[in-house]
Amino acid sequence: MLRRYSVVVLCGGLLASSLRAQSAPAATTSVPLIGLITKTATNPFFVKMKEGAQLAVTANGAKLLSSAGKTDGDNAGQVTAMENMIAAGAKVILITVSDAKAIVPTIRKARAKGVLVIALDSPTDPQDATDALFATDNYKAGELIGQYAKHALGTKLPQIATLDLLPGHPVGARRHNGFLKGFGLLAPDANSNTLGQPPAVVCMADSYGDQGKGQTGMENCLQKNPGINVVFTINEPTAAGAYKALKAAGKEKAVVIVSVDGGCQGIRDVGTGAIAATAQQYPMLMAKLGVEAGVAFVRTGKRPSGDTDTGVRLIARTALPGVKSDDVKTGLDLCFGTK
Repeated sequence: MLRRYSVVVLCGGLLASSLRAQSAPAATTSVPLIGLITKTATNPFFVKMKEGAQLAVTANGAKLLSSAGKTDGDNAGQVTAMENMIAAGAKVILITVSDAKAIVPTIRKARAKGVLVIALDSPTDPQDATDALFATDNYKAGELIGQYAKHALGTKLPQIATLDLLPGHPVGARRHNGFLKGFGLLAPDANSNTLGQPPAVVCMADSYGDQGKGQTGMENCLQKNPGINVVFTINEPTAAGAYKALKAAGKEKAVVIVSVDGGCQGIRDVGTGAIAATAQQYPMLMAKLGVEAGVAFVRTGKRPSGDTDTGVRLIARTALPGVKSDDVKTGLDLCFGTK
């Protein structure tokens, strides 16, 4: 008897194409159809995630469908995509959530129907809404760049701007709060989705991970406090926007910018000095592990669980005493690949 199998990797956005399950003689010889839906098609992080998924499906005898949303934060698109995928017969959905809370009811409905749901990159709120998580330890990533920024600033009184993701998102909160802890400031713990704001943080703005919004946020922060000397950015596109605003104001050499992602362009920006340091993560590895777990579930019924840390390391242009970091060459060799 022929059986139908589909595996879907979901990372945010609208489902661009109709999914049709592939027939196979038995579960052990099935060809899983894997759908990858990224939050955007242009963010280098998701470009590399798609590349990693393609390599993984090829290596595992599966097939890949991919799609992307227009912007980060598109929960409605993710809900629609999940519903369409389940209707098409998907048995596995991997999701990088745009809204950690709003997506949970849809995830629970999927799991109630027997669908395996794994989070990639971003946990849900609560985290156990999904079966498993493959992601960077984002709190640790924040700590690494916070430590670096503190040492780079030296004895100067910190006046910090944070260009964050969006309200209530676990990834944004963990990077932000980890940065505060690494800097030696009062910070919420890794389980909190509330952004800490000790007195040293003189301005906060939401960037949604977008370069243009990062530039606008930095411009607004400079108007409020021209003496800003440290900038935490949620990702490297945001950092590029912040640097552009600082350069236009003639302040780029007086400010320490730190970030998270470790993409190839971001590492090049570290090399030029636009970004002082970044915490490098590995979306290709997240995709690889997610695809492998999905294929195993389809073919054997083996269900993954728990939180798998896909690694992070600090990449800096200038090594500082007391802060462990790797150089730009290492960052370029590893950018968005495996750890």
